[in-house]
Amino acid sequence: MSRTASFPPPVPPASPASPASPASTCPPARPVPLFPPLRVGRVGRVGRGGDRLRRALRRRRRVVSAGLAVAAAAALAAGGARAQASRGAEPPGGKPPPPAAVRLVSAPVRIADGATVRLLRPGDRVDVVAAERAGPPRVVAVAARVAEVPAPERDMGDGGALVVLSVPRETARTLVGAGAAARLAVTLC
Repeated sequence: MSRTASFPPPVPPASPASPASPASTCPPARPVPLFPPLRVGRVGRVGRGGDRLRRALRRRRRVVSAGLAVAAAAALAAGGARAQASRGAEPPGGKPPPPAAVRLVSAPVRIADGATVRLLRPGDRVDVVAAERAGPPRVVAVAARVAEVPAPERDMGDGGALVVLSVPRETARTLVGAGAAARLAVTLC
């Protein structure tokens, strides 16, 4: 069995000069009217109303963020004032001016026990104690910072060891006077 397809005979094209025949199913050609260009936004936008909504939400988020930041700052300020008041300090509004900076000087001090000086490192904090024969020991310098520990001298014997302390000028004068009259010792802070 062989199959053969039968097709309708082709329709000859109409000439452009002849008017459309009544049997034709195509509408006559018309000119395209003028219209304003289309404005196409980014992908995902839904018209101009969606833009306004997004901007309003963004502004609202900024306002909420700013409000939270102000509230946090106020809470920190109130908490800090309360904490200072509980410790007996003045509130932030009535702070006294900071004390004038104390100028530190380097004071070389001879410590009686050389082995103690070998334990010290630059940056350590020490108290200097003067031991006099006549009276009880007295503290000459409190929390003095060790600036330098020079290398030990070979021929000193039992003469102690030198250490350089960073102290205020008045404390340096006291150290020099105490070193001339008594033997000095250090304690680590």
